[in-house]
Amino acid sequence: MWFWFAVIALLCWSGSDLFSKIGCQDASDKYSHLKMVMAVGLVMGLHAAYEVFFQGVEISWSIILTYLPVSMLYILSMAIGYLGLRYIELSISSPICNSSGAIVAVLTLATVGIGEDLPPVALVAVALVCIGVIGLGFVEANEDEELRAARQDASNHHYAKSWIALAIPVVYCLLDALGTFADSRVLEVLDEDSANVAYELTFLMMGVLCAVYVLGVKKQKLIAGQEAPKYTGAVFETIGQFFYIYALADSEHVAFAAPIISSYCVASVVWSRIFLKEKLSWKHYAAIVTVIAGVIILGILDI
Repeated sequence: MWFWFAVIALLCWSGSDLFSKIGCQDASDKYSHLKMVMAVGLVMGLHAAYEVFFQGVEISWSIILTYLPVSMLYILSMAIGYLGLRYIELSISSPICNSSGAIVAVLTLATVGIGEDLPPVALVAVALVCIGVIGLGFVEANEDEELRAARQDASNHHYAKSWIALAIPVVYCLLDALGTFADSRVLEVLDEDSANVAYELTFLMMGVLCAVYVLGVKKQKLIAGQEAPKYTGAVFETIGQFFYIYALADSEHVAFAAPIISSYCVASVVWSRIFLKEKLSWKHYAAIVTVIAGVIILGILDI
């Protein structure tokens, strides 16, 4: 079953990318990223309740507080990622965000060192991701404005050339990598199911705080048509997380499941091309393919 769990996780997370992009791309709604946090918090909170009351997962304030630094790194990275979807194409954002595995590898190498059993191809994979991300930056910075406008006409959504737009998914990548790195340490003392519920409950609390700010302080209204994609993305995100855990629970097939799941950014690029009509130059795609190649290699090696 590990294969189907991995495929479901891939499809759900790429679906979450697509619907989150649809829900957050409106430049006129400056609170869309906070509304997305509200949506994910609600859905994850409901799933956490199911895990605690029907599956008997242990949870306590001690567990929540122990996992809190990891939870906050993940949640902050996701909120920043949702903000970035307002300013940059999904087909560019998703591969950059998914490069966090390379940063984790760098952090691991920096703190633990290069082990004798580390294959040289791992260093090549990290280099590919870094080269691809830097390449995207140069392509974005040097693209002609008329060419940019022409290729964005099909999607009816124009993005201004901006280093800030590219920096947002990079910040997401760094924070997510720090969260993953910290996760590997904290899970040495916490049960995985309890840690996941702690993460979901923390997300719920952050969603409530965002709701108080957006709805109470800023007096914003929720419009069903605008919020539906956000909640659809939140459902896909939560389901993907659920199947991700079970796919990797089969320790004998982790080396096969990891690369399948890590390649969900490939599906995100495909969905953005089909449903969002995003068009990129061949230089963009060359850089994206370089990033994806590095991500898949890291997944295969399961760093």
